[in-house]
Amino acid sequence: MEIALIKFLLAHVLGDFFLQPDKWVVEKESLKLKSNKLYWHVGIHVALVFVFFFSLDVWPQAIIIGVSHYLIDACKLVFQKPKNKRVWFFVDQALHIMVIVACWLSMSATANINFAFLYEQRFWLYIFGALLLCSPTAVVIKVVIARFIPDKNSISLQNAGKFIGILERLLIYVFVLTGHFEAVGFLLAAKSIFRFGDLREANELKLTEYVLIGTLLSFGIALGVALGVAQLNL
Repeated sequence: MEIALIKFLLAHVLGDFFLQPDKWVVEKESLKLKSNKLYWHVGIHVALVFVFFFSLDVWPQAIIIGVSHYLIDACKLVFQKPKNKRVWFFVDQALHIMVIVACWLSMSATANINFAFLYEQRFWLYIFGALLLCSPTAVVIKVVIARFIPDKNSISLQNAGKFIGILERLLIYVFVLTGHFEAVGFLLAAKSIFRFGDLREANELKLTEYVLIGTLLSFGIALGVALGVAQLNL
């Protein structure tokens, strides 16, 4: 990534997230276009462009960023409602980034975007994986855990321990085969944190020993199998 683009992005991040106090945001949302903080905010963005480039030659880009920032923020303030506030945040940021990229391309004859990645298998696999982890996974999880709806008369989910054990062993299996042993430690630590509260409230030595034996046995077997498979696959 060219340094000019990094400078534009740094100026934007500083102006939008570091040099804009929360009280400015509150005042802008309250007074909208009548708020003088809106104009201070735009002025800071323009000034930051000159500061990062340390040159007056970038005045066309600075003006474009300043004017576009005012128009985008003004539209956001006028049309933003409590229900769509989150959507407007992402729309606002996306539009600012688009303007920044356009300014970067306009000031550098060598700046261009390489779309070769669109023809790479890895890119589409990443997209597929990301999409798979969104709605499809949510539906699968909903279907699977439907059978575990808590009973008001029970303090535990039916067969939950069994499935938790299966999931943790499968995760360990994948982590070891892919060489991410640090993830196994993270998984053990995360489970220990969740278990700690239950054991502390139970205050029973036998239950603590039971959980420790089960957890260590589960992790030990999973590690043994995964390491064995990895060794055989050499």
